[in-house]
Amino acid sequence: MRQVMKMAVVVAAGSLALAACSSSSSTPAASTGASGAAQIKVGMAYDVGGRGDQSFNDAAAAGLDKAAKELGVVSKEASASNGEAESAREERLQQLIDAGYTNIVAVGFAYAPSVTKVAKANPKVKFALVDSTDAKGDNIENITFAEHEGSFLVGAAAALKSKTGNIGFVGGVEIDLIKKFEAGFTAGAKAVNPNVKVQTKYLTQPPDFSGFGSVDKGKTAAEGMYQNGADVIYHAAGGSGGGVFTAAKAAGKLAIGVDSDQAASPALAGVKDVILTSMLKKVDVGVFDFIKSVKEGSFKSGEKVFNLKVNGVGYATTGGQVDDIKSKLDDFKQQIIDGKITVPTKP
Repeated sequence: MRQVMKMAVVVAAGSLALAACSSSSSTPAASTGASGAAQIKVGMAYDVGGRGDQSFNDAAAAGLDKAAKELGVVSKEASASNGEAESAREERLQQLIDAGYTNIVAVGFAYAPSVTKVAKANPKVKFALVDSTDAKGDNIENITFAEHEGSFLVGAAAALKSKTGNIGFVGGVEIDLIKKFEAGFTAGAKAVNPNVKVQTKYLTQPPDFSGFGSVDKGKTAAEGMYQNGADVIYHAAGGSGGGVFTAAKAAGKLAIGVDSDQAASPALAGVKDVILTSMLKKVDVGVFDFIKSVKEGSFKSGEKVFNLKVNGVGYATTGGQVDDIKSKLDDFKQQIIDGKITVPTKP
C-alpha cells in the first residue's frame, strides 16, 4: 500500500524536512567517494506517513537503505502530509533536485501529476514513480505491482484459518488501486470457501486520503467487523492498519498486514501475535532495482511490473501461523504463475 499514502501540508523549504540518509548526504551535487568516482545521489519523496509507517513507505525506505549499503549511494528524504496542495509535492521534488539529488523516487500514485510536470522540466533527471503509470516520459520508470495476486494468497489464508466463515477487508481509501487488494483477497477466500462471507469497509472516499493514516478509523472499522462475526481481517490501509491490529488484539481475533512483513516490525511487537500473515508488496525491490539500474547505466523508462512470477508480491511467514497451510498457499501461487488461475483486479 499501500499501499499508499497521500497528501500533506508543506509550505516552506524548512518544513519539507529533507533529512539526510547518510553521513555524506550533505555533500554538494558533484559529490565523490574515496575512489574519486562520482556517487549516485537519490532523492526519496515519501507518501503520507513517511519513513516509520511500518508499511508502504517503510518498504520503500528498505530499498533505499539497501542501496546505501550495497551501492554506496547517498540520499535525502522528504515526506508528504495530509491535505497538501499539488504545488507542495512539486516543490518537494524540485527542492530535492536543486539540492543535487538527481535520481528521484516518488512513493505513491499521488505524485503522478507532480512527477509529470517536474520530469518534463528536468529531462536529465531520472524518476521512479511507485504505483502509477499516469506519469510517462523518457526519464520516468513506473514501478507497479500485482497487488491482486498477493492478496489472493492472503485471502486464501484467511478462509483456511477462519473458524466462522466470516472475514473482513478494510481499505484505506476507495480508489481503483485499493480495490485491486479487495478483489484479490475476496477471490482467494472464495477459492477456498465459496460460501465465505467477506465484510468490506473503506475508511474514506477521495479526495479525502486520511484513510491511509488514521489509526482510530482503522480500529473502529475492525471493531465493527469483529462484532459482526469476522475472525480474520485484512487491511490495505497504510498507517490505519495499526488500529486494525489493536482491535484484533482486543477481540482475540486475527488480522493480516500489508506491504511489509508487519509481524516482524519492532513497532508492532505488542500485536504481532494476532498478525496471521502480511501481503508482501516488495516496494523495496522495485526501489533498489531502479537505483541499481541508474548506477549501472541500464535505466529504462516505462512500466516495470512486479508480480508473483518475479517474486514482486507474496506473503509473510513470520510467527509461523501459516506454516500448516503453506503448501496450499504455494499451490495457489504456482497456479497463478502458470496461468491456471486468473486473479481479478476489480471486486
